[in-house]
Amino acid sequence: MVFDCGVWCAKYLLCIFNFIFFVLGTIIFGVGLWLAVDKHSLIALLKLAESERIEQFTQPQVIEQLAYVLLVIGAVMFFMSFLGYLGAMRESRCLLSTVSEQIKFGSWPAGLAAFYKDKVRAESKNFLQTTITSYSLGENVDATSLMWNQLMGNFGCCGINDYRDFEASPAWVSGKGNRTIPEACCILKDVAKLVPRDEDCATNPSDSNSFYKKGCYEVFTEWLIAQRELIIVAIVVGIVHLVLIILAFALCKAFAKYNDMRL
Repeated sequence: MVFDCGVWCAKYLLCIFNFIFFVLGTIIFGVGLWLAVDKHSLIALLKLAESERIEQFTQPQVIEQLAYVLLVIGAVMFFMSFLGYLGAMRESRCLLSTVSEQIKFGSWPAGLAAFYKDKVRAESKNFLQTTITSYSLGENVDATSLMWNQLMGNFGCCGINDYRDFEASPAWVSGKGNRTIPEACCILKDVAKLVPRDEDCATNPSDSNSFYKKGCYEVFTEWLIAQRELIIVAIVVGIVHLVLIILAFALCKAFAKYNDMRL
């Protein structure tokens, strides 16, 4: 098939983009598969680091959940990039149309977020409320609980709106003992170990020894808005998606025009 320079560049640029995502997807899927099959090897490696902060990630439940997330992300990237690469190389209008529609489907939430900020805030708050219902302590800690501990310990906050949000978690209610709040809600002298500055903080919280009335939702939202780097990354990702869509549709049109000329 003979094309002009623009179509030739579009074809191989699309191939390069998809090949990069194909390799990344394969690596992510491979790491996820390794963690799912042999999580104990990673636990042993992490323990060699002798870091108190890293030790929090050596819980088998946390690694297992991370493995499933990586498997899904890697599989989606692998499948979509393979279709895009194959569609460009084989000059298949069907495959290119499928890939471009999938890219648009994956990109529209970011576009809606820019126009419906209040709705996105409300839905984000609902999501956080559902995750806090599985918050737990001790040996039963999972990735969700670890996320909450890190969020509260580093941002100086407690729950979604305040400490009462944890009452929605059956695991917290049954395992909290005489605690009123998790240690992560306290003013900490050691963030890595979640050690409160005041030993009585978890059982007798106050404004002077904890953040029990300060919700994480507003604190985290304000921090997120202030992160210009994240906004720039989101814009770059959106531009890459837009370029891939334009390239895919341009190739589809070029292939259709060529086929019509042959008839």
